[in-house]
Amino acid sequence: MGSVLSGREIREMILGGKLVQEYLDLDKQLTSNGFDLSLREVHIFKDYGHVDFSNENRRVSETESLDFEHKLHLDPGSYKIIYNEIVDLPKDILAIGRTRSTLLRCGASVVSAVFDAGYVGRCESLLIVTNPHGFTVEKNARVLQLIFLKLSSYSEGYSGVYKGENI
Repeated sequence: MGSVLSGREIREMILGGKLVQEYLDLDKQLTSNGFDLSLREVHIFKDYGHVDFSNENRRVSETESLDFEHKLHLDPGSYKIIYNEIVDLPKDILAIGRTRSTLLRCGASVVSAVFDAGYVGRCESLLIVTNPHGFTVEKNARVLQLIFLKLSSYSEGYSGVYKGENI
């Protein structure tokens, strides 16, 4: 039967070279039942995207990185964010990302897809600022908590086009 990994199990796996690589500070990013991903880049959307059933017409929106050395004030809207860390999941563990509560209290949230078992890559998410006064982020801020779920058996593993993206 599947289960949620504890902080102790996550630490052991990370120190063994799995789950998360290129983290900034294991002790600060590891929680009792998850791991916090930190902010590397913020991008604005430059054009539209397109999805369909077969992916034949898939078109990912073009983005442009916003330059910032320390902190960046964001107006209300949506932004693509890229994390410092590389996620490296075994074929029997998937991860779900949830917004850290401090962001929610400031009127911002992070939306992410499921991190499929077998996925390896530097991930992207959507940062949504709903606070009418905006939101300020600092480089390397912890913004998303990953929760790791052990599957009841091994999966075939992720084989999509985004595997190994941005490494």
